[in-house]
Parts: sequence; structure tokens; C-alpha cells
Amino acid sequence: MSVKPVDASASGLPEGGKARRVYLQLLDEITSGAYPEGSVLPGEQKLAALLGVSRVTVRRALDALAADRLIDRRAGAGTTVRAQSARPSMAADFATLMPQVVQMGHATTARLISFSYGMAPAAVASAMRIAPQANVQTAVRLRLMEDQPFSHLTTYVPETIARNYTEAELATTPLFKLLERSGVEVEMADQSVSATLASPDVAGHLGLSVGAPLLSLNRVVRDGRGRGVEYLAALYRPDMFRLEMTLSRVGAGDARHWEPVVKSGRAEAAE
Repeated sequence: MSVKPVDASASGLPEGGKARRVYLQLLDEITSGAYPEGSVLPGEQKLAALLGVSRVTVRRALDALAADRLIDRRAGAGTTVRAQSARPSMAADFATLMPQVVQMGHATTARLISFSYGMAPAAVASAMRIAPQANVQTAVRLRLMEDQPFSHLTTYVPETIARNYTEAELATTPLFKLLERSGVEVEMADQSVSATLASPDVAGHLGLSVGAPLLSLNRVVRDGRGRGVEYLAALYRPDMFRLEMTLSRVGAGDARHWEPVVKSGRAEAAE
């Protein structure tokens, strides 16, 4: 099961819509590894120019991040990202938990937003157990139902595998089919589910307000040798998506408890 090093549900958002937008954007970049531990953030003036806000707005966002112990702010040394320790959390066995789209009798479609090759983010490389400097294909897609976007999908695939299919093919064919066609034999996947808030970029794509609640699903798909062949970071609108599980009461006496029911039949890969 993949684990995010930082709990994205911050203890306190700054006041003001613009400050919250900046806070959420920087929080997303820190938790995703774009700004890894020990890295120095751009100065207030540069951040203000990059994000199109005032320095006062940036300062409010940085103060909130510092209060949440995500960054250190020191005069003369700049603003650095702190080392993050995993916070205690209740873990569940997702071995048989499959995401189920609230289809309401309608098919879904996908729209490719971006497609590129480059170095894997540190957190992704670690989860996939690939070299820190390894190149991956990064693709961002939206999944829609009746032309209404309900999920934002970011996938990372090692370049050695991804070169077997084209951008055009990814835009029209499910990724798991392209992986199988490329000779990948999928053996297992580690999956985690949590809650998060919509960053400005994701909110714009999903038609939500910045900071809206989202269901976050991270999945690392592995082959028979345990190598990561895909990392999926999926964000879902909670009003259009749910997770379902059938449970059975087992055990005896005080040891009785709920366990998931393993259903027969091959389940299709879901995004």
C-alpha cells in the first residue's frame, strides 16, 4: 500500500481566497515531491510573480504552511521544506476493494490533458522502486460521464515500457490494455485511499472551487518481479464516485468481526 509522507488535510487554511489558493498549490507541490525535503522555495517576490498574487498573499500562505510544520522560514536562509514523518492513521486491507464508478447506466470517456517524458518525482520513484533519476512518461487525463468530468488521473509509467505506445493511442485506449500489449504481466497492486482538497489546477479541470473535498486514490501496479510498471494518482469528485465492498461476519464469540468477501470472476482494472 502506498503511503503519502504528508497528510494533505492541513490543520488550518489561511484566511482569504487567494491565500488559500496559494497555500493549496504549494501544499500540493510539497506533498507530490515537486519540492522535496530540504529544498528551498522561491522567495516571496518570485512566488507572487509566478502565482499572480501580492507578496502579502504569499506571506499569509507561507505562514500557514509554517504553522503546519511543513516548511521552515528563517531570515537570511530562505524558506526550506521540512522533513515529514508519516502521521498515525487507521489502515485497511484494500486487497479486494475495487473502485466502483456511480455509472447510473452511462458510459465514461477519457480526455488526455498532457503527455510528456521526464524524471520521476522523488515520491513516485520511491513508491515504484525505480532509480531516482529514472525517466517516466507522465500523462494527465480527465474521465467524464455525460461530458461531466468526475476524475483527474495522473499516471507515471517507466519510459522503457511507455515507448511501446503513442500519445494518440493513450488518448483512445485504456492504459492497462496498452501495458498488456507492451508485454507487461501485471501481478499485483498496492493501493491507498484518502481524502484531500482540490488544488487550483485540479479544481479548474473538475469544475470545482479551490479547496473542495476530493477522494484521493494512489495505486502502484507491479509485475511478477515486484517492479513498478505504473503509478496512478487519481482524484475523484465524491458526489460522482464511490467505493463499494461486500462484508461478511466471521469468527466466534468476542473474536467475531467483518471481513471482505472475495467475489469470483476477473475484475476489470479501474481508474
